[in-house]
Amino acid sequence: MTEALNERSRKILEAIIEDHIASAEPVGSRAITRRHGIALSPATVRNVMSDLEEMGYLIAPHTSSGRIPTEKGYRFYLDSLLRVRALTAQQKERIRRYYQRRGLRADELLREAGRVLSNISHYTGIVMAPQFTASVFRHIEFVRLSHGRILVIFVSESGLVQNKIIETREDLSQRDLENLNNYLNQRFAGLPIGKIKQRLLHEMTQEKALYDKLFARFMGLFDAALADESREVFIEGVSRMLEQPEFSDLERMKRLFQAFEQKSTLVEFLDKCQKSQGVQIFIGSETSYREIEGCSLITASYHSGDGTIGTLGVIGPTRMAYSQVIPVVDYTAQLVSQLLETENE
Repeated sequence: MTEALNERSRKILEAIIEDHIASAEPVGSRAITRRHGIALSPATVRNVMSDLEEMGYLIAPHTSSGRIPTEKGYRFYLDSLLRVRALTAQQKERIRRYYQRRGLRADELLREAGRVLSNISHYTGIVMAPQFTASVFRHIEFVRLSHGRILVIFVSESGLVQNKIIETREDLSQRDLENLNNYLNQRFAGLPIGKIKQRLLHEMTQEKALYDKLFARFMGLFDAALADESREVFIEGVSRMLEQPEFSDLERMKRLFQAFEQKSTLVEFLDKCQKSQGVQIFIGSETSYREIEGCSLITASYHSGDGTIGTLGVIGPTRMAYSQVIPVVDYTAQLVSQLLETENE
């Protein structure tokens, strides 16, 4: 249970957190009285800081008198002290201008969203595409590459494109594959991709005479095309983490970059985030993933034109400029949803 803080303690905690966000340095009592106009002596401020440290809101990283916030301190700040201002019309227009290029495919739009989040926040932007099998099918193309190797190109109704190379023991000609392309595109456009297999099986049982061994081989190809789906994650501005003093530790930086490279940790985490409404904020160990220890994530869900859901956000140090990043993430999620719906019209 969080201890109640009186008004004096709240003001001093807020001042320390905001100064630490700006400077990345421990904050002392004299700096608090000088910069924030708090009508208390430095000695009184030091006593309050000691109390906050005992309650777990602050920690002294060195032998100096300066303090920095703990995760508990940041959580209290976010839940009780932070004032998030809505973006102005000018700020929204600045973000919209990044997307002025017309004709962007959905995957290009999502990658651009990651760049925009990184450019504006000065941290790392992350965007996870919707689960492809949950999207609505528009077009598919099987292309023969060589004996036993086939390129599959899926296009969803919202414009997401997924390319995959599958291997098969069947030696199918390009003409065979074109027959499959035509059949699938004519019969199943507009259906959720994950339901096409069910419809195929239903048609096979209803009209067995129409289906031969070749069609059964096609079913095997379609199964392989849908198997082991990996979620696409666009990560932009990774180098910005190198600019943060918190990540000067080589081992911490190595773990973080491995998480960016392998992506499985981020996919698992972002997949959980999309089940919640609105902006989600996770501080440090609240993510439960050691690979991104020492980081905070601000995420929000967006909706593609065919109703599927993805997640976007910003990852940075726990010393993040939350008041600036939260409204940017929120508005970007709304804007991406609008743009995907527009492309789908």
